[in-house]
Amino acid sequence: MTFGEMPDGSTVERHRIEGGGLTAHVLSYGAVLQDLLLAGHDAPLVLGFDDFAPYLTDSPYFGATAGRCANRIGEGRFEIDGVSYQVDQNFQNRHHLHGGAKGVGKRNWTVESVGSDRITLRIELADGEMGYPGNMVARCSFACLEGGVFDVRLSAETDAPTLCNFAHHSYWNLDGGATTDDHLLQLDADRVTVVDDGFIPTGESRDVTGSRYDFRQMRPIKDTVFIDHNLCLSDARMDLRKIGVLMSKASGVAMEMRSTEPGCQVYDGFKLDVKPKGLGGRSYGANAGVALEPQIWPDAVNHDTFPNAILRPGEIYDQHTQFVFSKG
Repeated sequence: MTFGEMPDGSTVERHRIEGGGLTAHVLSYGAVLQDLLLAGHDAPLVLGFDDFAPYLTDSPYFGATAGRCANRIGEGRFEIDGVSYQVDQNFQNRHHLHGGAKGVGKRNWTVESVGSDRITLRIELADGEMGYPGNMVARCSFACLEGGVFDVRLSAETDAPTLCNFAHHSYWNLDGGATTDDHLLQLDADRVTVVDDGFIPTGESRDVTGSRYDFRQMRPIKDTVFIDHNLCLSDARMDLRKIGVLMSKASGVAMEMRSTEPGCQVYDGFKLDVKPKGLGGRSYGANAGVALEPQIWPDAVNHDTFPNAILRPGEIYDQHTQFVFSKG
C-alpha cells in the first residue's frame, strides 16, 4: 500500500509480512523496518513512526538499512588499489557516516518481491554517488520465520572495487517502557575498537576485560557512561552463529542475535531526543531504544588489521542476521 511520497514525487510503499508469531511492516523508503510485533506482547519491539513525514525530517535511522558503507569513515577519505576517494562528509562536517547524506537508508528502494511472510527490496547505486566508486546493485530481504525469527539478508554486487558494509539499524525496546533501563545485554565480544573524540577508530582494538564494554556475561545496559562503540566478535565474516542476547526484565521478552558479521555496533540511544511522537503516540527521549548493528568494523578500509570491507567485481557481498524472539 502507499505510505507516503518522496520529495521527487516517487511513491513510498508499506508492506505487512507475518509468520512465526511476528508481524512486521516494511517501508520501501530506506528499506526500513517500521514496526515489529510479537504475539502475546502488546508494545512494538522497535522505535518508529506511524506516519511517513517524520522519517524524512526527524529519524535517527529508525529501522533503516545503512550503507553503502555503514558507520564512520575518518575524514571521509580512503584508498583502494592506490586510488584515493573522498566521500560525503555528513558527520560533524568532517567525517562520513552511514553512506552519506543520501545513503541507502535515506533512499527509496524498489520492492522486488513480496509474500505473506517475506519481502525483498532492491536498489541501484551509480558510480560516483556520495563519492563511492563502482555501480552497485544491492538487495535487502526480510522474513518472519517459524520460531519467532526475524531474518535479515543483505547482498550486493559491483562492477568496480568499492566499499560495501551494510547494517540493519533498528532501535530495540523489548518492554514498551520510556527507556531501556530494565534491559540486559550479553554479547560475545572480547575486544572493542578504540575511538578518538570524533568517534573515529584509532586502529587499535582493546581487550574489554574489566571495562564498560565487557558484555560477555549478561548485564544491564544502563550506566552512567554512554556507549556508541563497535564490539569485536571476530576478525572476519563467519558462518551464521549466535552472537548475543538482549532481554527485558520488565516484560520477559528476549531477543537472541545471530549474525555472520565480525562486529556489532552498540548504541544505547543516549542522544535520542525525537520531537514527533513515535509508534502509538510514544515519546522517544534519551535511551528510549538500543541499536545493535551487526557489521564490519567502522573505518575498516583505513586500518590494515581490521576486517576487509572492499567488494570487488565477481564477488557477492552476503550478510545474514537473525533476531529471534521469545517471551518467558
